[in-house]
Amino acid sequence: MRKHYDFSQARRGPVLPVSKGKTRITIRLDTDLLDWFRARVNEAGGGNYQTLINQALRRLIDNPTEPLEVVVRRVVRQELGQGGTPRPRRRKTRAA
Repeated sequence: MRKHYDFSQARRGPVLPVSKGKTRITIRLDTDLLDWFRARVNEAGGGNYQTLINQALRRLIDNPTEPLEVVVRRVVRQELGQGGTPRPRRRKTRAA
């Protein structure tokens, strides 16, 4: 490295404006998720994996496949080990 640099002939590069309707955020995603999106972009011949993530989220919002309540109930049943099958009903016994 030099002690002094001459910036007298330097020119400022272009400043890229932020796209309207876009917000820059920092988000933590699982590595396997990110790898999956990057692989899909590479299979398509290139592009931007962030755009692909945005499209996937937009599709989910615009066309929800199931109501959230249905998804939550299914997950709870799976976690409790019921697997989504109803429990057998008990027969009432008469007192003698």
